[in-house]
Parts: sequence; structure tokens; C-alpha cells
Amino acid sequence: MSKKGPNGVMLKDGSRTVIASLLSILIGMAVGSVIIAIVGFTNVTMGAKAVWDGIRIIFSGLFCTGRDAVGNLTFGFNPQMMGNMLFRATPVVLTGLSVAVAYKTGLFNIGAPGQYLAGTAASLFIALSIPVEGSTMSVWQASLGAAPSFFLPAWLVWCLAFFGGILAGALWGAIPGLLKALLNINEVLACIMTNWIAANLVTWVFDISSLKNVYENTKSGYIYKTSFNGVQTSKFGLDKIFEGSQINGGIIIAAVLAIIIYIILSKTTFGYELKACGSNRFSARYAGIKDKRSIVISMAIAGSLAGAAGALYNLSGNTEFFWSTYQALPAVGFNGIPVALLAANNPIGVIFSGIFMSMLDICGLQLTNLTGFNEYITDVIIAVIVYLSAFSLLIKMLISGAKKRKSGKEAAK
Repeated sequence: MSKKGPNGVMLKDGSRTVIASLLSILIGMAVGSVIIAIVGFTNVTMGAKAVWDGIRIIFSGLFCTGRDAVGNLTFGFNPQMMGNMLFRATPVVLTGLSVAVAYKTGLFNIGAPGQYLAGTAASLFIALSIPVEGSTMSVWQASLGAAPSFFLPAWLVWCLAFFGGILAGALWGAIPGLLKALLNINEVLACIMTNWIAANLVTWVFDISSLKNVYENTKSGYIYKTSFNGVQTSKFGLDKIFEGSQINGGIIIAAVLAIIIYIILSKTTFGYELKACGSNRFSARYAGIKDKRSIVISMAIAGSLAGAAGALYNLSGNTEFFWSTYQALPAVGFNGIPVALLAANNPIGVIFSGIFMSMLDICGLQLTNLTGFNEYITDVIIAVIVYLSAFSLLIKMLISGAKKRKSGKEAAK
């Protein structure tokens, strides 16, 4: 029997949260399997074998290594796919953290896409404009035809670019926070406006800059990769484990940031004040907590995490930024919302939910490449999981009710 008391209640509630999230995942995967079965059995070119292959990829596509000589799926350790999954998970984990931090403090940060773009712009401008040792010229100065008067080591330029992206995201996130704190403007409306302002502002800034890739004439509207001048995230030896993939040390940095956020929110007075303000702003003010400051700081922290996501992704050295962002806001900013929901806004849980969402993306690619099914089936799975995660409180109530009924029956015996 579990011990009663505050700690016991917290443990039970945490257990119900984990069970609710796992149920959401299982139901989502089951729905995806049903869709595959319907499509497969109603298509004359497919059949039972295609359906079975599709279901196997949905559940274990990350470990699928291709097909053998007779056309059967083969499974095993797939370092390339696993590495790519962790690479893709990095920005999603950080945008999920951004949403989770704001929610923990009573705010809904839908402005992560704009904050992501702010971090992207700042990090790229810094990384590509400062002369680097071993590189004759920065991109910026090369366009002006001027010889640099100083050089900095690549690692230092990377640090400046990364923290510049964090600062830019924090400043952009603080704008909705200020509007909420000082003018009581709903943060969702303010975030939507700042998203589109960021999209058009970043587009204009890159459009008039000299950072567009003219070296590769086949490119149009792309910014130079940071590998152009050697400013890229260290791989920390992970490329030796996940050979042939895009992986770098970004996932380690994201996990460390998640742990830091967890410690701040759970173990410090500062974190308690932020959460208290989120629970009841007026009660917090009565208790002596500066609620307006807490709101602004909370949104700034959320923005800094989204800015870090943009910085890490674009400082990887193997990604290209398409500057015409006004056509659509970056999806990775919005993907942080389902990641935070699935993790019940727990910073540590966000690491695992972000990796899981990235795994589904990889499974979707495998589904398209190795079967006749479309990768958008995984989008349906994600959508189902998101909806069920939004109703996680209801699921937890159902679990709790079932346990109470079981306990009642046992007591009656």
C-alpha cells in the first residue's frame, strides 16, 4: 500500500499523468494502424502484407534498415535514422520547453515561432559576420571586399552566436509579456501579432543583407550554412555512434537546458514565485510577489528557449535557412505545443516527448520510402495524441475513478 500524505499524493498524480500520456500514445498508434488497415485492404495493389509492413513501421520504423533481397523488411540498429531523429528532436524539445515554462507560470506562449525566427536571425548574422580563424573573410566582409582586421576562434564565434540567439528570443518573448503585465493584453493575441511581425521583419532583414547564398548559383533565397566559415555545433563524438547522420551535440545542450529549467521551477524560490504568480496573480501580489515582473520574466525565459532552438538548428552547419519566411511561420515553433501537452508541461518529460514526436517523423519518412502508404498518416497519429493529451485531465479522472471503484469492490468483499 502507498503511504498517505503530500508526497504520496504527488506520486499518485504523477503516475496518473504518465499513464494518461502513455494511453494517448497507444490510442494514437492504434488509430494510425486502423487507417493503414483501411487504406491497405481497400487498395487492390496492396493487401495484408502491405498492411502488416505499414503497422510494423509505425511501431518500429526507427529500427527499420530497409528490405532484403526478397522484399521483406529488415530491422536492426539504424544509426543514421536514430541520429537524424535526435537531430530533429533538438529544436522541438526547446520549443516544447518554451511552451511548458510559460504554461507553468499561467501563460500560453503561442509566440514560439516568432521567437525561433528572432534567434535564427541573430545567430546567423553573428556567426556569418565575424571573421573566423582559418577563414580568409567573413561572409559579410567578403561581400564588401574588405579584409578583416581581426580574427576570432570558431568556438568563440559559435558561443557568441548561440547566446545572441538566446538573447534575441528573450527580447522578442518579453514583448507579449510587457503587454500582458502593463496593459493586460491577452498574451495569445500579442504573440500572434509578434509572430507575423518577426516573420516579415526577418524576411526583410535577410532580403537586404549580403548573407544570401550566391556561391552556389543553383540556390535561390537561401542563407549560407555556418559551415561556410567553420562555425558549427560540436558533435561531441556522437557522429561516431550515429554514423552517416546529421547529429551533433545540440541534443545534449537541449537536455541540459531542460534539467536547468526543471531545477529552477522546482527547487528555487524564484521558480516558486513564477508558478505562484501563474496560479493566482492577485494572491501572489498580496503575498508580496511582484506579479508584473514575474510575467515579463516568464515570457522572456520562454522566448530565450525558442531562440535557442532557432540558434542550435541553424548553427548545426548542415542546415540552410530559407529567408522567405513570410510564406509560412516555422512549424517547429508550433510543434512545441503538442510536445509540451504530451509531457504535461514537465521540463524533463519534454525531452522524451520531443524525441517521441521526432521518432514519428522518421517513421513517416520510412513509411513513404518503404511502403505504398503516405507519411501523413503519422500526422494523423500526432493529431490524435495531441487531442487526447489536451484531455489528459479527463483521462486522469477516469483512471482515478476506476481505481476508486476497484477499491470499493475489494472493501465490500
